[in-house]
Amino acid sequence: MATSSAKHDVFQAIADPTRRKLLKLLSNEEMPVTAISGHFSMSRTAVSKHLGVLADAGLVKKQKVGRETRYKLAPEPLHELKDWLQFFELYWENKLGALKRLVESDEPDKDT
Repeated sequence: MATSSAKHDVFQAIADPTRRKLLKLLSNEEMPVTAISGHFSMSRTAVSKHLGVLADAGLVKKQKVGRETRYKLAPEPLHELKDWLQFFELYWENKLGALKRLVESDEPDKDT
């Protein structure tokens, strides 16, 4: 769960498509900001700001290694998002089930 001291919560952090791409990129390996910014058509400063939002939400951890800072995914806060979405899964399943029944029971129009 997000702590009260966090500047950004998980929902705010993942609202931006660039930050979602950053999370995917960091899901495979720990990377320095210079390598990360090579995957985006924006400045290293802009990438660093996005990483800062993710770090504030607890979604990435940073570690100083020599002169560079490396970032890696910290997926634990995503459980809050999963729990929230899971509540709505029942509604999606009901709607998809109703659509399936409608499509499967629909007879071709006899007037055509």
